[in-house]
Amino acid sequence: MEDKIDLGWLLRVRVVVARCGEMDAMEWWNTKGQLGPVGAIVLRRGFPRTHYFAAARSVFMVAANRCGEVFNPPNSVTLWRLPEDVEEAFDARWESWLDDAEAWKSFFQAVEALKSFAVPDALKSLSLIDDADLQSVGNLRADVGGKGVKVGGAFELGRKSLVLLALGFAKSGQKDLVVPYLRLPGAA
Repeated sequence: MEDKIDLGWLLRVRVVVARCGEMDAMEWWNTKGQLGPVGAIVLRRGFPRTHYFAAARSVFMVAANRCGEVFNPPNSVTLWRLPEDVEEAFDARWESWLDDAEAWKSFFQAVEALKSFAVPDALKSLSLIDDADLQSVGNLRADVGGKGVKVGGAFELGRKSLVLLALGFAKSGQKDLVVPYLRLPGAA
């Protein structure tokens, strides 16, 4: 798994997209500033060492739920619902990230300080994507009904598919969530 996906990079991408979707940003899911400066102040009291991760886990769950409500295509993956082996590896890594919470502090502070909540801008500002990645956004079109956007062919375990799933949120507007997805290999 680790040779195909950098799970630390995936965590960073998920945190940035999660922050962009909060109610004080793009208003896609019902969390307000948990990954922003206010969330850090509030959660720090109960989770002095791991408050950033508590906020991230919370917003991930809300984002996954909201995306599933808006558009839940069968035999597909989204940024919040990857194949089971990927999710298991991600969850298994969580404890090591908690153990090294101090090393993540500057990243979470950079997310708190984001000025643009357009997903491509936010990801680029934190050096999580490059110019070549950004070129893929222009060709994406929302599905009929406007609630989903298929961002490519079949999901392939690797950075490219994950970048597309993250950048697909660029097709969403303020208060107007469009869920990026890819079909599982072999799915119709």
